Amino acid sequence: MLSCTGGENEQSTDIVSVWEGDSISITCSGSENQVGMYLRAGIQPINVLYVSKENTSYIHPDFDSRLHYSREGSNIRITLHRLRESDSNIYLCSEYIFSKQRPKELNGKTTMIVVKGNASGVIEQSPHSVNPQEGQSVSITCALRSSDAERGIYLLKTHMQPEKVLYVSSQNASTIFPAFANRLEYSKEEKKIVITLHNLWRNDSDIYVCVGVLNNSYSFSANRAGTMMLVKEVEWTNCGNSSWIIYGLIIVLVLLFSALVCCTFHRVDMKKYFQKKNPNAVYEDMSYSSKRSTLVRTNTYSIDN
Repeated sequence: MLSCTGGENEQSTDIVSVWEGDSISITCSGSENQVGMYLRAGIQPINVLYVSKENTSYIHPDFDSRLHYSREGSNIRITLHRLRESDSNIYLCSEYIFSKQRPKELNGKTTMIVVKGNASGVIEQSPHSVNPQEGQSVSITCALRSSDAERGIYLLKTHMQPEKVLYVSSQNASTIFPAFANRLEYSKEEKKIVITLHNLWRNDSDIYVCVGVLNNSYSFSANRAGTMMLVKEVEWTNCGNSSWIIYGLIIVLVLLFSALVCCTFHRVDMKKYFQKKNPNAVYEDMSYSSKRSTLVRTNTYSIDN
């Protein structure tokens, strides 16, 4: 039996959000040794369709004239037409097979169908739209207006990447699904739940819908509008401009330093340091005189006759 606690035995799950009057198709996959195939609605379990191996069938009166099916090999394609809000439900494909000469039921694909109408429903949801940046957090509030006791409340992503986000039962038992593992917190007070989604990123952009499961209902009730979330990428423009400013200042400082060095060297007479120095005239004369073999001295007191 299908459970509403989010722990149902399922091979795969589709979440589809449509408006009243629309149609939807579900394909139930089977095997060659099947005896028959069921499509069940799971909140208050009813058999929507049964098709035997011999192609005899049963259709629930609520779907009479609104359901058509066709067999495609061992698979059955089921189309539900002119959907109503009361058709909002969790639909499960089940196959009966013979295993070791005994019948055995295998659960297959699960499809959550959310049918939205124009009339006001029993679930209030806020805000209608949010536009956070990546890394920020957003809170979504789901509140039941009905006096009926609820079995639980879902938060679903329904359009871009349909999947379950959170399920909270009336006893406050919860299931946080992988999409927001370690990124979700919630608080529950009577019939109101405040759900906070943390560390948002671009792929979290979607329409989030609160869905209530009531005890006395055969279907669940969804908020009509939901919360449209568009997560903006972080803009790095300012950081980029700051980097260019820093680089520009560094270049200017280097140029100023180079100009200062050039001016300093220009003011110094470089020839003074690099040209060959003239020898000392006195020292040279004395050195030359000391090397002569004969020193001729002139008598300054002699008088030429």
